[in-house]
Amino acid sequence: MSFWSRASLSQRVLYGLSCVGLVAPWRFNLRYFLQGGSVMPSVFWPDALANPLTTAITVDVYLAALAFSVWILQERRLRRPWLYVWMCFGLGLAFALPLYLARREARAG
Repeated sequence: MSFWSRASLSQRVLYGLSCVGLVAPWRFNLRYFLQGGSVMPSVFWPDALANPLTTAITVDVYLAALAFSVWILQERRLRRPWLYVWMCFGLGLAFALPLYLARREARAG
């Protein structure tokens, strides 16, 4: 039996959202880096906080990522919870969160 035939509909949706959550934001991230952007704090933070809208989005996403990280480290339902924390801050919350939820559901099922 293949992986997809064993996965529930919600798992398939979550894996799909995880893929979209990796590809869609990284299209913009790569554009940012190709236009001279940097992960260096002296460059990244002024860009991320450039106006009230980007500040609101940045603060919202980082607070949600922090809450997600605290939750998975406290819950410890999956092995290597630090891997999901790294993915959350290194690749994106929109990728790590649905991936974690899909893996969590797969383990519970």
